[in-house]
Amino acid sequence: MKHRYLPMTEQDQKDMLDVIGVSSIDDLFADIPEKVRFKGEYQIKAAKSESALLKELSTLAKKNANHDEYTSFLGAGVYDHYKPIVVDHVISRSEFYTAYTPYQPEISQGELQAIFEYQTMIAELTGMDLANSSMYDGGTALAEAGMLAAGHTRRKKILVSEAVHPISKDVVTTYAYGQSIEVISVPMKDGVTDLEALQALIDEDTAAVMVQYPNFYGQIEDVAKISDMVHAVKGLSIVSSNPLALAILTPPGKQGADITVGDAQPFGISEAFGGPHCGYFATTTKLMRKIPGRIVGETVDQEGRRGYVLTLQAREQHIRREKATSNICSNQALNALAASVAMTALGKKGVQEMATQNIMKTHYAKQAFEKAGYTVTYQGSHFNEIVVDTTIDVTLLNKELFKQGMIGGLDLAAYNADLANHSLICVTEQRSKEEIDALITATSAIVEEMGAHHA
Repeated sequence: MKHRYLPMTEQDQKDMLDVIGVSSIDDLFADIPEKVRFKGEYQIKAAKSESALLKELSTLAKKNANHDEYTSFLGAGVYDHYKPIVVDHVISRSEFYTAYTPYQPEISQGELQAIFEYQTMIAELTGMDLANSSMYDGGTALAEAGMLAAGHTRRKKILVSEAVHPISKDVVTTYAYGQSIEVISVPMKDGVTDLEALQALIDEDTAAVMVQYPNFYGQIEDVAKISDMVHAVKGLSIVSSNPLALAILTPPGKQGADITVGDAQPFGISEAFGGPHCGYFATTTKLMRKIPGRIVGETVDQEGRRGYVLTLQAREQHIRREKATSNICSNQALNALAASVAMTALGKKGVQEMATQNIMKTHYAKQAFEKAGYTVTYQGSHFNEIVVDTTIDVTLLNKELFKQGMIGGLDLAAYNADLANHSLICVTEQRSKEEIDALITATSAIVEEMGAHHA
């Protein structure tokens, strides 16, 4: 048997052609002129049996570096965090694993309740009034927040801090282009948003100010002050935030944020080489009907029993296109479930303990790097990440670290020319003291071997 599933037979093919009244597959392309048809052979390998194909793909997959075999100090938006073992058990159940959109509440109560619980926990973490049932990822959630702000304020200018993740910023710019919205970058100072520069840029045309908390460089922004500044011109305060950090930091909702977005990946969701992940979107009751995506609400059935339904679906598939808030047509329900299970398994104290360990271990790494003679570029309060001046090309450094079983930090030169030879080092609760020490020892040996001298 060459196929895992029953393939279409030649008789099946003939029967279908007979039904539609053509004699061959070529007849289906009769409207395409002969001169524009491709006549050559595709440069692809010949088909293989299932067992041979699986063997080849497995061999290719083994070339990937994973956290079971390598110690990772790479973060920048996707993190190696502890995942309770129960997460995979629950999300692998067929009733969740194969579920799509729960349009029929009478047969989707489990899925709907799971999403409702997710919304509740995200709203509590962020300090916002409510959250939707998830989005694709943190970057698109931030862009959607910007479009909501522009629509709500009827203004065409968004200010984005330079300390926001550069990839997320690119997503915002891409969304804004289609709606003729101007995106202006706000300079940073000492690793955080330059408040004086921000104040000079804010005016009556400003729809929103976007900051990240903790920001791309691991520093903690003054969200309350920034919110006050943008509210003075009746704009919106939008905060992109690592939800794990909010177990310790004052939530954006308690600091005047109108919209808080981010990625739930730190809670039970695999790094998966970059995705899929799960964007969250939380906001105030005032903006509830303009939220993209959908919201699950609690109600009662005819017999008074508690039940869950989709209550708001302001997308173009469901309502008149001109009244739709977004063309996002799905969400990451399975990953939202993973986040819910992880947060439930950890509990409030567990999540706080996890966040605390991130702070303590990052602080230890900072002190250890400084003790070894390296400069940690930004000295403010930080979470998860620090910027280290390695004195040598970070890409070359990372290649050598990789040979020793370590995934190094992010080469910041790729995003900020002023930070050449600077690495964004991430330390989560998964990293041990021994692993951190090993990173610094290996880095020093590589730097010395490459003929550089650090201060």
